[in-house]
Amino acid sequence: MEKVAVLGAGSWGTALALVLADNGHEVHLWTHRENLAEEINQTHRNEKYLKDIDLPQSITASHDLGATVENAKHVILVVPTKAMREVCGQLKEVLNDKVIITHASKGIEPGSYKRVSEVISEEIPKEKYEDIVVLSGPSHAEEVSLRQPTTVTVSAEELEVAEKVQDLFINRQFRVYTSPDLVGVELGGALKNIIALGAGISDGLGYGDNAKAALITRGLAEIARLGTSKGANPLTFSGLTGIGDLIVTCTSSHSRNWRAGNKLGQGYPLEEVLDQMGMVVEGVRTTKAAFQLAQEQGVEMPITSGIYRILFESAHPRDVVDELMTRIRRHEMEDLTNILDEKMND
Repeated sequence: MEKVAVLGAGSWGTALALVLADNGHEVHLWTHRENLAEEINQTHRNEKYLKDIDLPQSITASHDLGATVENAKHVILVVPTKAMREVCGQLKEVLNDKVIITHASKGIEPGSYKRVSEVISEEIPKEKYEDIVVLSGPSHAEEVSLRQPTTVTVSAEELEVAEKVQDLFINRQFRVYTSPDLVGVELGGALKNIIALGAGISDGLGYGDNAKAALITRGLAEIARLGTSKGANPLTFSGLTGIGDLIVTCTSSHSRNWRAGNKLGQGYPLEEVLDQMGMVVEGVRTTKAAFQLAQEQGVEMPITSGIYRILFESAHPRDVVDELMTRIRRHEMEDLTNILDEKMND
């Protein structure tokens, strides 16, 4: 048994805390809201984020960050990407012992185009942590909290550290694989949220399974193009944090990105959609970052560009779909061939 600090008491942070508690660890869950900490400690529930789920009594919640991480061996960061720098700035002030930092947040920072692990490493001095691990994969918090079978991937620069986190989380319901491709695992988990917005838009417009299958498949090609331009292994995107995460996020009403896209497809304006969601929709922020990064890298991402125009330039979703369907004809395997050729020439 180890003391584990989970920072972020949203649906995913709470679900991961439950997995850790099931594995017999001493789990301390941090939230910036004192009333939420009191609710979890008194009722052993987090009704806003995981309705009707009973939490193990071994989970202790607090809004005191210093007390939460004191003597912890592992710190699990599960906060929205827009809050990551702020939380890491607070965290470095209260970390007294060297820890393993694992993050389970999916996004890219607009402007800097940094992955979450890069943001963490910029904000927290290296002497405060052993390594930074990313946990990602097709995993709805609602299903994890019901202890339904789920499989994820962990990756770090040091494989041995990734294996420690693998051992921390793995159980009969929550299977954990390791991957050597930190860049690919992070980018796959972040970029799939853009395609999930598109899948929701497609459904909101009333299009069928044919359209969504095309969107997912061609979206995967975009993810691979941008990912490999940043050094990822293209094979990573055929795994859990690529096609696996795409499938679960693009086809389920559990997905907040799909739900937001669905509202957009029905004609609701972005601000109203975000107000109705009541939770962070990471795909919106990531779309802006990926669109800008693709332009900087010279990477073609027509689906991402179209969704960017819907979100930030008030383009009508149906017009964007029409433009995508009338693009110049191409060979389907052209993207894969180019990527493999580039890898062989490196």
